[in-house]
Amino acid sequence: MVGALYLHIPFCARKCAYCDFASWATPAGDALMGAYARALEAQLDEAASLGLLEGCETAYVGGGTPTLLGERDLGLLVEKTVAAALPSELTCEANPDSLSDAVLLAVRAAGATRLSIGVQSLDDGELRELGRLHDAACARERVAAAVATGLDLSVDLMCATPGQTPEGWARTLEAAAALGAGHVSVYPLQIEEGTPLDRRYADDPCAWNDPEVQAQRMTQAQATLEAFGYRRYEVASYARAGKACRHNKAYWTGAPYLGLGTGASSMLDLKGYLRLRAACPQLPTAPAGVRRVRLTVETPRGELAADPRLGSLSFSLEFLTEPQAVAEDLMLGARLVEGLRPELVARARELFGARFDDAIDALLARGLLAEKNGRLAPTDQGWLLGNELYGALWDLAPGEVLTASCQPHARPRHAETGNLGGVGLSKG
Repeated sequence: MVGALYLHIPFCARKCAYCDFASWATPAGDALMGAYARALEAQLDEAASLGLLEGCETAYVGGGTPTLLGERDLGLLVEKTVAAALPSELTCEANPDSLSDAVLLAVRAAGATRLSIGVQSLDDGELRELGRLHDAACARERVAAAVATGLDLSVDLMCATPGQTPEGWARTLEAAAALGAGHVSVYPLQIEEGTPLDRRYADDPCAWNDPEVQAQRMTQAQATLEAFGYRRYEVASYARAGKACRHNKAYWTGAPYLGLGTGASSMLDLKGYLRLRAACPQLPTAPAGVRRVRLTVETPRGELAADPRLGSLSFSLEFLTEPQAVAEDLMLGARLVEGLRPELVARARELFGARFDDAIDALLARGLLAEKNGRLAPTDQGWLLGNELYGALWDLAPGEVLTASCQPHARPRHAETGNLGGVGLSKG
C-alpha cells in the first residue's frame, strides 16, 4: 500500500539557527517525549490494521532529533516499526551530541540498518554560526563509533554557510569522506524566514549564500567526493557502491509513503487514501478525478501524545489529478542521475502531447536535460539551475491543486483552489 514510512520526532535539545522544521526545544527527560513515542507506536499498530503498511520497503525515523529520545524510547519505537512495517531498510536520524554508545547499541539491536548523522560541518567556527551543539571533535568521534557498529552510515553536510571558505569546505569534505561513511548528503544552507539566522543577517546581503556560491560549493563537493569513491545518485546525495539510501530514492520515484507524527507528510494514491479515511471520518471525500493525495499532520505534539488515534488528527491536504501527479513525478525524477523512467515519459507524452515535447526540446536546447543511456536525465547545469528545470516540468500540470483542511469531530472544509506548496523531504 505504501513503499515507505516516515516517523517524525519533533524534539531538539536546542533549535539550530537555520531551522524552521516542526521541532521544539525540549528539556532532557521531559515526560512528553516518552508519551509521544508510545503514541507513534499506537499509530503504527492502527496503520498496520488498516493495511496501510502492506508492501512497505523502507522506514525513516527523522526529526527534530530522534536520538534525544534516549536508548529506551528510541529502541522501543524502532522495534515497533520493524514489527509493524517489516522494512528491509530502516534509518534513524541522529545528532552527534545525543548519539551515545547506549543509543547506538539500542537502535542496532532493535533493527535499524542505517544512521543519518547531522554533522553539517567539521569546522568549529561554522558550527557555532549554525547554532549546533556539537563541535568537530565530537562529530568525528561519534561517526567513528557509528561506523564501528556495522550500521550503514550517512553524513549530512551543509555548504554556503556563514564564515565558510572554499578551503574550509574542502577540509570538511575530505575529513568527512575519510571517516568511512558509505553515504554523504550535501545541502546548500537555505535562510528561512523567521529563523534566528534570518534575523541575524536581515541587513546583510549574505554574499556567502548567493546562488553562485551555492553552485560553486556543490560543484566542489562533487569533485571531492567522487575523488574519494562516492558517486552522485541524486542532486544532493552521494554514495559508495551499494550504499545509496533507498528511502531517499522512494521520494523521487513517486512511491506512496505514509508519515506519522506532528508535521509529518504523507503521499498516498487514491486506494491508500480511502483506507486511511476508513479510520479518519474527518477527512474529506476526494474530489472527482483525483489520483494522489498529500497530507500533513497539523495536530500539536502534546495533543497527539494524549490521543494518538488517527481519527483524532487534524490534517492539511492537497489533491492532485493524474496530469498533476505525472508532472510532479517528472519534476522529482529530474533530481536523479538515472533520469526519468521511460514509462513516465511515455505517460507524460500521452497526457500532455506536443506541450511535453516542446518543453523537453527547450530543456535539451538549454543543456538542462540530456539523453543518457536511453533516458532523459539532468545535466550538471540542470542541477545547478534546478529551480528552472523543475519549474519547467511542473508547469506542464494543468490547473491549480485543490487544497483542504480538516479537524476531528468537525465537518471537513470543502476542497478549494490553491497553489502547490513545497514538496515534503528526509535527509537521507
